[in-house]
Amino acid sequence: MFKNKIALKLSSYFAIALLVFSIIIGSIFMVLFKNHTIAIHKNELATRATSIATTLSGYMDKGNSMGGYGAYMRFIGDIAGTDVWIVDEDLNLITGGTKKGMISNKYNYSDLPENADTLIKEVFSDRTAFSEEFSNILSELTLTVGTPIKNSNNKIIGVVLLHSPVNGINAAVSQGFTVLSISILVSLTLAFLLSIGFSITFTKPLRKMKNTALQLASGDYTAKNNINQNDEIGELSDTMDILANRLDMASRQSEGLEQMRKDFVSNISHELRTPITVMRGSLEALVEKIVTDPIQIENYHNQMLKETLFLQRLVGDLLDLSKLQNPDFVIDKQEISICDVIDDAIRSASHIKDNKGIKINVYKDNESCIINGDYGRLRQMLMIVLDNAIKFSPENATVEVLFKNKTISIRDFGIGIPDEDLPYIFDRFYKSRSEQNKTGTGLGLAIAKQIADRHKIKLTAQSDEGHGAMFIFQM
Repeated sequence: MFKNKIALKLSSYFAIALLVFSIIIGSIFMVLFKNHTIAIHKNELATRATSIATTLSGYMDKGNSMGGYGAYMRFIGDIAGTDVWIVDEDLNLITGGTKKGMISNKYNYSDLPENADTLIKEVFSDRTAFSEEFSNILSELTLTVGTPIKNSNNKIIGVVLLHSPVNGINAAVSQGFTVLSISILVSLTLAFLLSIGFSITFTKPLRKMKNTALQLASGDYTAKNNINQNDEIGELSDTMDILANRLDMASRQSEGLEQMRKDFVSNISHELRTPITVMRGSLEALVEKIVTDPIQIENYHNQMLKETLFLQRLVGDLLDLSKLQNPDFVIDKQEISICDVIDDAIRSASHIKDNKGIKINVYKDNESCIINGDYGRLRQMLMIVLDNAIKFSPENATVEVLFKNKTISIRDFGIGIPDEDLPYIFDRFYKSRSEQNKTGTGLGLAIAKQIADRHKIKLTAQSDEGHGAMFIFQM
């Protein structure tokens, strides 16, 4: 618990809030409870005073027996259950009674509570009045109620004053406060214990997310929260899981890129080693005059030239691919006619096709030829695919070029591409080991794909092995 700082803070904040709430509610309750208790006591005193006034009104009427009146006056304190005073219109005490009986001879006007004259004047105006003043006789704060005594002619002939110490009311209020305090204390204790449990439950997923974050920081991107909550914590957990998935993907991509780098170094080393080895062997044979026959010397020279051209092409392809993969390399885009690019590429490919008797059929939609692009790079892209189509087609075959609805498709009817090789044909240095491709560098289609991507052209390939392949450029 003490190690869980958030749970401790939440419990403390909750306890403080409950304590403040309890103090406020307790204070309001005490004020309302006291006022309510006084109001009830006032009503009780008023009811008693009215009952006594009604009874005295009958006794004091001339037609009633004085014996009954005297007996009632002697026991009026016991009947009322509190101190009773009866005052006439001249503010003289007719009698003063306590719970112990009638003691009228001991009291005079000065014994009444302060401001009693004001209360009595209000009663003689035919109304029940209340006063809360200090009584000299009772030596404490008292609640006084005055009710008029009327004769048969409905004339006020006296006032009944009932006195009740406020101390009794305060005692009742104090007892109520004690009960309230105990209830609040028990409630606070239970609420604090519950808040601790709720806080621990609330912070449990946070601790789990913390552990997941530590795992992610250590490089374990497979770590997941797997917290199923329909609230902000659940949303945070889901966001962390998404982040973990992306970090895992990025890690895998990084590993893939590293493997690609190693493969690239291995492939380029292999591609460079073969021609360099051939050229070195030929030069050594010529320098050391191992070969002296003119025809053999010419063959060696031709072989070295062939390997030099291969190296030149390889270096050129590597430079092109490096430039195209560099986001800072700017290609020269402008408004051009893709139809002109197609025609230019086909004219250049005619030198290759004539050696094999390949026929190129072209179908163009001349109404949608204008696009924004780099003429030279787009020509290079089409030339790479056309060169492959001619290279892998048998002699006297046909290559179809179709341009319609901003889409170019180049189809051959050669050996096709194996299904297992199709996903990798745009990778660097990937090439088939067929006889037709023995002079290839494995960079052509990778360059074509980069040119297409830089022009936001979608380049895809389809193949039916043994029946040819088709490359599609969607602009």
